[in-house]
Amino acid sequence: MAKVNLDAIIPREDFEVTGNQNSTNLFNSISISNFTGGFFYPFLRKPDFQRETNEWDAKKIVEFVESYINGELIPAIILWRNNSGLYFVIDGAHRLSALISWIKDDYGDGEISKKFYGDSINDEHKDIAEKTRKIINKKIGRYEDIINAPYTDKPSENLIQKAKNLGAYSIQVQWVDGDAKKAEKSFFKINQQPSKIDPTELKILESRKKGNCIAARAIIRGGQGHKYWSDFSAEIQAEIQKLSKEINEIIYNPTLKTPVKTLDIPIGGKLVSAQSLPLILEFVNMANNIAADFSEKLSDDIDGSETLKYLKNTRKLAWRINSVHPSSLGLHPIVYFYSIEGKHKPASFYFTLAFVIELEKKNKYKEFIEIRDKFEDFLLNYDYLIQQISRKYRSAFAAIPHVVDFYFEILNKLKIEEDVKKVIDEIIKSEKYKYLTLQTLLEYKDIYRNFTTDSKSEVFIKEAIKNGIKCSICNGFIHKNSISIDHIDRKEDGGKGNAENGQITHPFCNTTYKN
Repeated sequence: MAKVNLDAIIPREDFEVTGNQNSTNLFNSISISNFTGGFFYPFLRKPDFQRETNEWDAKKIVEFVESYINGELIPAIILWRNNSGLYFVIDGAHRLSALISWIKDDYGDGEISKKFYGDSINDEHKDIAEKTRKIINKKIGRYEDIINAPYTDKPSENLIQKAKNLGAYSIQVQWVDGDAKKAEKSFFKINQQPSKIDPTELKILESRKKGNCIAARAIIRGGQGHKYWSDFSAEIQAEIQKLSKEINEIIYNPTLKTPVKTLDIPIGGKLVSAQSLPLILEFVNMANNIAADFSEKLSDDIDGSETLKYLKNTRKLAWRINSVHPSSLGLHPIVYFYSIEGKHKPASFYFTLAFVIELEKKNKYKEFIEIRDKFEDFLLNYDYLIQQISRKYRSAFAAIPHVVDFYFEILNKLKIEEDVKKVIDEIIKSEKYKYLTLQTLLEYKDIYRNFTTDSKSEVFIKEAIKNGIKCSICNGFIHKNSISIDHIDRKEDGGKGNAENGQITHPFCNTTYKN
């Protein structure tokens, strides 16, 4: 089940302030009334380094709200109060956000979220939010209906009992004493057990003031949401938001819907995914030649200049991969980044980024264009060989240079031999690639009486790819986000701008290769 985006429900703020704080005489429980009035919710915050509150699906939200209404045991929320009077959630952000989302009827698309994200709430988030709302309203009921039940004529006994429970139960609170450093240390210690933060996300949290991490955070939200770049000048903030929005649109538009029923899919997969932030961070790092151990090597970005530099280089690579920019190769996602079942493959995404970067270093774009259609045949029919290389080196990241070498081996041999099968046969006979094996039999898959989402996608993709639109110059597949209309007879040679003299091409093939 898809995860629900509750990140807007509790605002973020930097709690790096001076002075100690103790919990003497502070409250020891939180009830519904704390979120509907009074002086708690308006001053409730998450630390600015808190990971996004998007790990729970609708089922988990329902289970938690039901537990609260039924008075079941709920782990205590851990808070820290700074010396300006703000309450920071050290542990329990998902629990509080789930409860507040039900009270406010905001599952990523309500008033709080709209104010937080502006007009950048995409269709994927809206769809998940509406499905969540329907599930919760059916299983629990609307918060407004429950609290108003005692004041209506002939209310149901079920609603009355829930209203009574809401007035009676609360969540216990524990407090962290000490300064901001102790509170931060407590946060990371608590959030590494028992449900650990993803290692990449932990790296982002701990390196939150480094330019590449700020850039990744900005891109994932298209320049909206919490501004991790708010300390920079207004001019730099505006440029960060502009660049981030452009990169986000290149990577995540159009929205991916499953089962796949169109070849118009995004290069980055689903935005609402646990893989999204790690994928974007790696995109930023690869575009800027930043090493995996950057935490110790990069300095914090004080004025935003590093963040801007990283974003500009990332946009340049995004333009190259798939856009209408003249430099765009227009790499079709279904060929380079997805499985035949319509699943996005982050490993293939990284391999392709590294390959394109190496093509530029070696000035090999012209050679790639000349054999591109055959190279894409290889990717569509022999992608399992890439998986074998990954397995040999035990991880996608470790395999990157070896896969890129393999791609160049394919490229060089396709310049001489056009038959892809002969090229593959020759390569796997070599000493270097003798560990690779061709599949001679189809792997058996679990057989279901009904079509699954994957099998429905596979049926469509296999049929659609047969008739996919191709570039008139290189014969590679063309994606809707990278279409260029080219003169068959050039304008310089008297070619007209009528339909008969037009052809569909990739931007790079039109503006650079052809000329």
